[in-house]
Amino acid sequence: MSISISISRRGLAGLGLTSLLPSAVSAQGAWPDRQVRLIVPFGAGGAVDTLSRLVANGFAAQANGQALVVENRSGAGGAIAGAFVAQSRPDGYTLMMADLGANCIGKELQPALNYDPMRAFTPVSHLVNLPIAVIVPANLPVQTLEDLLARARARADGIQYASPGVGHVSHLAAELLGRRAGVKLTAVHYRSGADVMRSLIQGETEFSFPSVSTALPFIREGRVRALAIGTPAPVAALPGVPSVAATFAGFEAMTWHGIVGPAGMPDDVVAASNRIFRAIITSAEVKETVQRVQAADVIASSPAEFAALIARDHAKWTPVIREGNIRAE
Repeated sequence: MSISISISRRGLAGLGLTSLLPSAVSAQGAWPDRQVRLIVPFGAGGAVDTLSRLVANGFAAQANGQALVVENRSGAGGAIAGAFVAQSRPDGYTLMMADLGANCIGKELQPALNYDPMRAFTPVSHLVNLPIAVIVPANLPVQTLEDLLARARARADGIQYASPGVGHVSHLAAELLGRRAGVKLTAVHYRSGADVMRSLIQGETEFSFPSVSTALPFIREGRVRALAIGTPAPVAALPGVPSVAATFAGFEAMTWHGIVGPAGMPDDVVAASNRIFRAIITSAEVKETVQRVQAADVIASSPAEFAALIARDHAKWTPVIREGNIRAE
């Protein structure tokens, strides 16, 4: 007679046997030995989806011939995707294209969120940084960041800026800028980056802080103008455009993306997935495409370096969110 015994992960933790979990999971074979899902927190066709599919195209060549299948689960500022991945089995076969909201500050923006981004995930690798920039309509009579801030100071009610959503890095960066400059900046929230650019071109708002990749086609067409970039380092796609940090020392804001999995992934699977994704993002073809199409910087970090970035951004943006009483609900 055979006896089948089933012990839950929580039960193993209670017995102090969690060290058995990695070997139990990875004993099935070298990862990956079947297709892997990459959950994307935004809809098809956007910058994050484009990056995800670019990475997926290079996966099989690095991963035992196995496919990386992109699955879009948009909504709630990334929380739908985040909750799904957080509750998935930590075996490396469900991963996520990480984002600031879903994987870092989501609990600050949505206190009722059913997972804690700072505890629910295993960082695998920080892949890219996407610079953001202060963008104004081409016909707005300002030429510098200081001109724009002077315009805000001259009005009792300040000026309005366009944001692609509550808690988006564009929103938080503008809030931080307003605090550093001591001016009133009022957010007008739109549904997407495309709507933000339309609002600027039509004169509904006076500036925004979108990703350079979103704004670049309109800059090249002469419909909007870049005044400053959010990162201290120059952006090749915007030669001669100064950083906000040149005016406000230490200012830094950017969009980042990387790979995470559920908390508790085995160390050997984390190491294997880190090696694979770093190889993909640093391959000549992928790196060139990311830099050209998205004006992004390729990072390809270790898991520990990615974890440190997430912790730093959580510490940086949490006071902005709390002091501004910013809520995504």
